[in-house]
Amino acid sequence: MNQYFRGSLIGTLIGLIAGAAVGYYYGDQTLSGALNGVFICSVLSVLEVSISFDNAVVNATVLRKMTPLWVDRFLTWGILIAVFGMRLVFPLLIVAFVTMSSPWAALHLAATDPHHYAEIMHSVHHQVAAFGGAFLMLVALKYFVDAEKDTHWLRTVEAPLAAVGRLEAVQVGITLGVILIVSSFIHDTQHKLGFIVAGIAGILSHLMVSALEVILHRPGEGEDGEGGQSAESLHRASLGMFLYLEVLDASFSFDGVIGALAITTNLFLISIGLGIGALFVRSLTVMMVDRGTLGTFRFLEHGAFYAVLALSLIMFVGVIHPVPEIVAGLVGAICIGASIYSSSRSRRA
Repeated sequence: MNQYFRGSLIGTLIGLIAGAAVGYYYGDQTLSGALNGVFICSVLSVLEVSISFDNAVVNATVLRKMTPLWVDRFLTWGILIAVFGMRLVFPLLIVAFVTMSSPWAALHLAATDPHHYAEIMHSVHHQVAAFGGAFLMLVALKYFVDAEKDTHWLRTVEAPLAAVGRLEAVQVGITLGVILIVSSFIHDTQHKLGFIVAGIAGILSHLMVSALEVILHRPGEGEDGEGGQSAESLHRASLGMFLYLEVLDASFSFDGVIGALAITTNLFLISIGLGIGALFVRSLTVMMVDRGTLGTFRFLEHGAFYAVLALSLIMFVGVIHPVPEIVAGLVGAICIGASIYSSSRSRRA
């Protein structure tokens, strides 16, 4: 167990020290300010893990197909992109785009006027939710709406969905339908247009990543006559899966960053707290791959994708009416817990 979480624990220690320093600086340089920074980072890290546990399971389903080299890169490059890119740099780029300023100006705004920074982030929440919700919905539907899927957990639900998979591009049609239904409840014309455009962008992003994965997965010249793949083609396929995981992580992190603003408006505390949580999610992913958890609990994968589908719907609903972050965490925990229970019963039987 320690071998999987040693790096995360070291990162937690460093993160909490950094959180104390940030809290001390913004808390009138007092001990209470430092302790408050540590507390906020701790809360955000727990929130991130609770919401993103299903992300760890989905990551494991992809990671077990990758070559060892790209697994290592996922744990090095990927964690840097997840912690610094998606939870620090990307929110700054959003604010820079909205204010038509430079990322440096957005960083200065976050450092000097965190409340104004938070207002800007909240102003684009509907677009962020549309993009992330559309991408995650396609991730879940790709798993369930599959004519070749023959292992079902909730057969009355999954068997008809699998049968529908015979229809061409039905997942895209369902997602577009959800976007149009939700947009009908948005009365502000400008917000409605932004929501629809962002949702379509989420769909296109999923299609582009999937297309890239297929292109990179094409057989290499060294493919053997029995259908085996050459090392080159395996590395290309792993690259496509790596890019898919990074976009997937971005979709999961969007709503977490927005939700964290309800706890604190300080960008640096948000980045540290969510970054600590992301480290543990990565550790959970590697542990599940190494220990064959998905094979041991046959319905765990199903539960994770139900949680992803639920999260995408919560992101869409959140555009119309605020949904507390704890709801997403609880729904995900219920889906995962129920799938583990069912898997255990099935294994005993």
